[in-house]
Amino acid sequence: MIEDLKKDAQARMGKCVATFQADLKKLRTGRAHPSLVEHLKVDYYGSDVPLQQVANIAVEDGRTLVISPWEKSVVQAIEKAIFKSDLGLTPMTAGTVIRVPMPPLTEERRRDITKVLRHDAEGARVAVRNVRRDVMGDIKDALKEKLISQDDEKRAEVEIQKLTDKHIADIEAALAAKEKEVMQV
Repeated sequence: MIEDLKKDAQARMGKCVATFQADLKKLRTGRAHPSLVEHLKVDYYGSDVPLQQVANIAVEDGRTLVISPWEKSVVQAIEKAIFKSDLGLTPMTAGTVIRVPMPPLTEERRRDITKVLRHDAEGARVAVRNVRRDVMGDIKDALKEKLISQDDEKRAEVEIQKLTDKHIADIEAALAAKEKEVMQV
């Protein structure tokens, strides 16, 4: 029973960390990366689909993304989606190929991105703590129903706390790496 709770906590906390890391990829730094735009929704024959489903996204050089739509009719929709996004990017079209240069970040914009990073990291830490709270509640319920002993309860609580600390440390490490990348000129 306790092993099942630990495995569940491990999986749920891992998902919290993975979600945070996926959110980090969407934040624009000075470098080009396909994950910056692949989640953008494009109007494709009346339905909104992710950009990665209607075009190939590649990095031309360190500061330029190249988007190659699979159909010429989608070019305008892709440009429109990039303009509407809050990324502050300006696409340039040459026939069927769209180039998206990454403008260098200003110091003020870097600080704003850092604030967003810290806010997202706090949200991820709260999510991990919520998982811990849920699992601790399940352990207490098992103790009340006499399914586990008090010793097992204490041992399980210590192990769940270690899991929580490990996942929060993972979030902190990802945050530190991304902050370093954002602040790098």
